[in-house]
Amino acid sequence: MRITVIEDDDRVARGLMTVLTQAGFEVRRIATAAEAMRAVPSDVVLVDLGLPDGDGLDVVRKLRDCPETAVIAVTARSEEHERVRGLRAGADDYIVKPFGIPELLARIDAVLRRTRAARALSQPDGPLVLGPMRIVVGTREVTIDDTPVTLTRKEFELLLLLARRAPNVVSRDAILDQIWGATWESASRTLDTHISALRHKVGPAVLIRTMHGVGYRLLTDGPEPIG
Repeated sequence: MRITVIEDDDRVARGLMTVLTQAGFEVRRIATAAEAMRAVPSDVVLVDLGLPDGDGLDVVRKLRDCPETAVIAVTARSEEHERVRGLRAGADDYIVKPFGIPELLARIDAVLRRTRAARALSQPDGPLVLGPMRIVVGTREVTIDDTPVTLTRKEFELLLLLARRAPNVVSRDAILDQIWGATWESASRTLDTHISALRHKVGPAVLIRTMHGVGYRLLTDGPEPIG
């Protein structure tokens, strides 16, 4: 999952990039409005509204042309009318500095839920290939070293989610929300059961590693996923 941090303050940008990378995101930083207006949008964009060469609201408005991109305005402007301006410009959410990292991550999860359908529609039609594994989304077919793997619907959705984000970590909460639409305790136990079954079916060529206290990541001996 890709996040763009549009922030001119080097200290703030370094801090955000560190915590977001540790959370399993692929992060890039942009420091000016001019560069942001030219950049290719990512899955999530954090936009500082107080950029040195322009108003961050103009960047937010441009990003509205990309419905699969979630936009969070990150700013020191705490007044209600400023928040209203940001939301009306097209931001999916608005967070005021200073803020806590748990709150930021929760808001990122929330806006990703809102853009899930648009991101799904923007996914390429071709197969997803990761090392020896090939996933055909349209027909829900999975092969490993050209050998078909039979999966249940939930197992397929779980494998596809991990493969699309590989090699990044996918948090348990994100998996539960996107696959089961819930984070209650019984759903969490169901996730453990599905992970165990999935590991058995895909075998040693596809490693689903547990990141204790965080979630799961999918690894193979092959290259990054394509398709």
